[in-house]
Amino acid sequence: MAAFFDTLTWADAIGSFGALVVVGAYFATQMRMMNSDDLAFPVVNLMGSILIVYSLLQNFNLASMLIESFWIAISFIGIIQHFRPRRAE
Repeated sequence: MAAFFDTLTWADAIGSFGALVVVGAYFATQMRMMNSDDLAFPVVNLMGSILIVYSLLQNFNLASMLIESFWIAISFIGIIQHFRPRRAE
């Protein structure tokens, strides 16, 4: 186990923290501690994905970069939707 931590880079640690942030946001919505309609949900997901992308820029993986790019785009859509005026139904 010590050998694992000796090889852990800052990029790995930052990306791992980002993964925990994204999974934590998802867990919080499942436990009804966070609402996916709230601004916090896409913002937290955006921040987590940015941290993961930072690590991917150091240790590139195409599949992971693709999914994080989509996750970032979807998060931006959620943020924009939050600030758009809602139409009366």
